Amino acid sequence: MKKTCVIYGSSTGTCEDIAKRIASKLDNAEVVDAAKLNVETIAAYDNLLLGTSTWGAGEMQDDWYDGVKALKAADLNGKTIALFGCGDSESYCDTFCGGMAELYKAVEGKGANLVGMVSADDYNFEDSEAVIDGEFVGLALDEMNESDKTDERIDAWIESFKAQL
Repeated sequence: MKKTCVIYGSSTGTCEDIAKRIASKLDNAEVVDAAKLNVETIAAYDNLLLGTSTWGAGEMQDDWYDGVKALKAADLNGKTIALFGCGDSESYCDTFCGGMAELYKAVEGKGANLVGMVSADDYNFEDSEAVIDGEFVGLALDEMNESDKTDERIDAWIESFKAQL
């Protein structure tokens, strides 16, 4: 397996916990806070798993604003990228995991192999900018209302692209 980094933006610790859980299921994956992300860190890894919690009207977590600048400035050609996001499908059903959409827009069309899309069929929400053609652009997780599904969803998500890492 090539070098993998799980990068997260988390205000309450939920997305950080998810990032660590994901990394523990991969060989030699490292975990980095988006607040510390820079072009050099991005260049050091072949695989990037990018995660954010969702705030306000579907925005990504604050630490990602500088992180997205680093992603946009970095050479992503040949890298494999998967996205994951945390949200609340009951209280914020119209912006569920919308923060992932901002990460997707930052890496789309930059030469990376984007993997890990997830069908939106098994979720209860009204709307999300992170859904394209019936699929989330990455793994959507709801630790507030569906924490009992998290481990199974993480395992299925990783299995869907692990051979490409």
